[in-house]
Amino acid sequence: MRGRLWLGLAWLLLARAPGAAGTPSSPRRPRSYPHLEGDVRWRRLLSSTHFFLRVDPGGRVQGTRWRHGADSIIEIRSVRVGVVVLKAVHTGFYVAMNRGGHLYGSRVYTARCRFQERIEENGYNTYASTRWRHRGRPMFLALGAQGAPRRGGRARRHHPCTHFLPVLLS
Repeated sequence: MRGRLWLGLAWLLLARAPGAAGTPSSPRRPRSYPHLEGDVRWRRLLSSTHFFLRVDPGGRVQGTRWRHGADSIIEIRSVRVGVVVLKAVHTGFYVAMNRGGHLYGSRVYTARCRFQERIEENGYNTYASTRWRHRGRPMFLALGAQGAPRRGGRARRHHPCTHFLPVLLS
């Protein structure tokens, strides 16, 4: 009985020691999310301008209002935590952005195909290029009011044209 009491007291003293895990004075441990890497989702990306993102067989990135088009199914593959690759399932093109902020379809996977995925406060997702910046600001994937892609340097995170809802396939 006395041994258990001492053991419990020693455990309490060690747990409350400065620098112990879980105390406000201890440094925060880095988190590891390896289970999120390599995650694959098939979705349709619906822009808040009411267009679905699509990549046609010629490699052109644009918007379409037709919900059931096969070329609007996008594979969202997680490369690292928060970094994704967008690939059109039907055509096999990756969504890529060049230095000028123009969107295009690429047959090969390069650094231009990676986007930083962020879930915004309104529930929409935004996708910023990890490779390119315009005057120090990130360049975003965006579909304008007519479904045409907007240049990345002309779109900001708070603009509605950059907000996308990943819609489940039905």
